[in-house]
Amino acid sequence: MADENINLPPGFQFYPTDEELVTHFLYCKAGLLPCNPDIIPDLDLHRYDPWELNGKALAGDNQWYFFSHRTQNRVSANGYWKSLGIDEPVTSGGKRVGTKKSLVYYIGEAPLGTKTSWIMHEYHLLDCGTSSRSSKRRGNRKTVSNEWVLCRVYDMNRGPNESFCDDGTELSCLDEVFLSLDDLEEISFPN
Repeated sequence: MADENINLPPGFQFYPTDEELVTHFLYCKAGLLPCNPDIIPDLDLHRYDPWELNGKALAGDNQWYFFSHRTQNRVSANGYWKSLGIDEPVTSGGKRVGTKKSLVYYIGEAPLGTKTSWIMHEYHLLDCGTSSRSSKRRGNRKTVSNEWVLCRVYDMNRGPNESFCDDGTELSCLDEVFLSLDDLEEISFPN
């Protein structure tokens, strides 16, 4: 995702809670409502392996966020996502508003793939037994579709202070400090 297309203040850090992801971003997306800022892109989960998300999904603290269509088959070019267990409820104000499904990425074909350290949290709106749900607010009827999910992907082995270079290789925090020292010539210090 190109950062120049986003008009955010300096120092902005995208670090939403599960509740915020469901109630603000996913609900707006599913209900075709405006979401400001509109910063989370739509991606086809099948087209990308998790390490290919950098530059395509919204990055925040070594986590990548994107919307995808709800699907049972989570297979990519080199592997597949496998569910880790029971879905967790996402609540807002004491009321259940959605679910969070945890998945791990395996390289290879199911069920003989090799487990990796890539994790995905897939957020769903509550399923009311149909493909959409309606609610009444001030006499208006809004339809919210359950065809969208919001995904948060991260590598468990990557620390929060590590980042990627343009070529996909990663830099440690110390590497970034050393690289920033090259810019000291351009800085003027007061006497």
